[in-house]
Amino acid sequence: MAEPIYLTGFMGSGKTTFGRMLADALNRDFLDLDHLIEKQEGASVSELFSKYGEDGFRSIEHNILLSTKDRTNAIIATGGGAPCFQDNMDFMNRHGLTIYLKVSPEALAKRLLPSRDHRPLIAGKSETELLNFIRTKLSERDPWYNKAQIIADTSGLSPQDTLRIVMKALELR
Repeated sequence: MAEPIYLTGFMGSGKTTFGRMLADALNRDFLDLDHLIEKQEGASVSELFSKYGEDGFRSIEHNILLSTKDRTNAIIATGGGAPCFQDNMDFMNRHGLTIYLKVSPEALAKRLLPSRDHRPLIAGKSETELLNFIRTKLSERDPWYNKAQIIADTSGLSPQDTLRIVMKALELR
């Protein structure tokens, strides 16, 4: 039986873009955890952060993540912080295959700068503040991200090159 594949990595690492490509390549469904949350809660992630704070949002996120364990034919893109709370990474490793899309802080900052106002954790940050924030958060989150069963360093790679690398890693499993 197939198992769900969970994509992890910092915001802007390409989980959604890559996840759709991987789902197409493997003929699987694609799910975005943030979209599942927004659909269930009837509010955007930003609105949920504002309404409940990060702790409240992480509780909602955890409960919806738990509901994905039986989605055996799915590629699931998680939010950037999802692996780091409430033993979520251990849950994903127990119930599926985890892939960490690793991207350098500089590349993440370049990707995130244009969309920062739509992301609650980085809204309003200057370019320097954004890079410092990313470096700090990555150093905090790396212990969880590095628990992934497959780590794909995608810094400087196109989504197509990333797909080739991950497909090769999946073949070797």
